[in-house]
Amino acid sequence: MDIMNRKIAVIGLGYVGLPLAVEFGKKYITAGFDINLTRISELESGNDRTLEVDKGDLAASELLVFTSVEEFLQQFDVFIVTVPTPIDKNKRPDLRPLLKASETVGKALKKGDVVIYESTVYPGATEEDCVPVLEMVSGLKYNKDFFCGYSPERINPGDKVHTVTKIQKVTSGSTPEVADFVDCLYSSIITAGTYKASSIKVAEAAKVIENSQRDINIAFVNELSVIFSRIGIDTHEVLEAAGTKWNFLPFKPGLVGGHCIGVDPYYLTQKAQELGYNPEIMLAGRRLNDRMPVFVASMVIKEMIKKKHRISDSKILVLGLTFKENCPDVRNSKVIALIHEFNEFGCEVDVYDPWADKQEVIDKYGIELLSCINGDKYDSIVLAVAHSEFKDLDYAALRNGGNAVIYDIKGVLPKEVVDCRL
Repeated sequence: MDIMNRKIAVIGLGYVGLPLAVEFGKKYITAGFDINLTRISELESGNDRTLEVDKGDLAASELLVFTSVEEFLQQFDVFIVTVPTPIDKNKRPDLRPLLKASETVGKALKKGDVVIYESTVYPGATEEDCVPVLEMVSGLKYNKDFFCGYSPERINPGDKVHTVTKIQKVTSGSTPEVADFVDCLYSSIITAGTYKASSIKVAEAAKVIENSQRDINIAFVNELSVIFSRIGIDTHEVLEAAGTKWNFLPFKPGLVGGHCIGVDPYYLTQKAQELGYNPEIMLAGRRLNDRMPVFVASMVIKEMIKKKHRISDSKILVLGLTFKENCPDVRNSKVIALIHEFNEFGCEVDVYDPWADKQEVIDKYGIELLSCINGDKYDSIVLAVAHSEFKDLDYAALRNGGNAVIYDIKGVLPKEVVDCRL
C-alpha cells in the first residue's frame, strides 16, 4: 500500500485531533471533521480555544479543510479517529463517542480504505467493538474490503516542547502490509520516529498502561504525603533527599485529574475483571488518588483551625481550576472535588484561573471564575494548579494581615512563603 496521493480525514478536533490534522494538512489533502459546529467555525477563523495550535500553524496547513458534513468524508480514503473515550458515573468505560465516530466513518467507507484509531481503549476494543460497527454500517468485510490500524495518541496538553511531531509514535495494523502502511504514513510527519508494534492489541495495551503506570506512581507519593503529614515532615524535602540517588523516580504528590491519567486505568481494569481477574494495585491507586481532594481539604481546615479561623463562612481563594498547569483544559479537574469539600465545611470559595474559559466552567461546573484577584480578604489561599502566573504573586499581600493559611498543593512556592504543602 502506497501513502502517496492519500486523502486523510481526522475525526474529532480536540487536543489530539487538531494538532494531528494540522501536521497531515501540510503534506496531504486533509479534512478535519467534528460534530461541534462552533468548533468548526472557530477553527475556520483561525482560532483554537485549546491553545494547542496557533494561527500561524493553522495557516501553514494549506491542504487542510474543516467540516461537520458527513457526506464530505466520502472522498477520503484514510480515516483517523481521535474522539474522547471517557468513563461514566460508575467509572466504567463509555465507548459511545468512539462507536458513534465509527458509524460516521462506516457511512463513508469504501473498498481499500484504512481506518486508524488513536483513542485510548482496552486491548481488543478496536477489533471487537469498532470493527463490527464499521462492517455493519458500510456493508464491507474487515481485512478484505477495508483495513484498520491503531496508533495511540501521546499528546501532552499545554506542552510546547513535546509536541505531536516530537513524540515517538507507536503504530500497528490489521495485516502486515497495513502495519507497514500505517507506520510509513505516520513516519512522514513524525520527526521523532515511530515504533511498529506486533499487533493492534499490543499497541492498545501499550497506550493504556502508560497512564496507568503514572497513576500508580503518583498514588504512591500521595500515600507518602498522607503518612509524612502524620509524622510531621515535609514530603517534598523527603523526595528531594531520596532523589539524590540516580534511579529514584521523580514523581510528586498532587490531584490526579484530566482526561487521561484519571480515566484510562478504568479501561484496563474493566477488561481484567471481565476476564475474571481483579487488578488490585491499579484500583487501589485509583481509589487513593480520588480521595486526595478530601485529604487536602482536611489539611487546609486543620491549618485554619490552628490559626483560630472560624471555619463556617470563612473565605477561601483557590488558585487554578484546570487539570494541569499552563493549559485551558478543565475536563475531569479534581479541583472541583476540592471546592465541593470546602463547601461541605461551610466555606465560601472564590476561584481564579486565567487559563480556563469562564463560560465553559460555568456550563460544566456552575462555577463563576473571578476576572482577577480582587481586594477581598481571605482566610486561606490554596495553590491548586501551578500556572506560571501564580508563582510571582505577592502572597504576603494576600495573607489578610498575616493570618491567612497558604497551602501549596503543587509544591512550587518557596517553603517560607507557605504554611503547608502536599
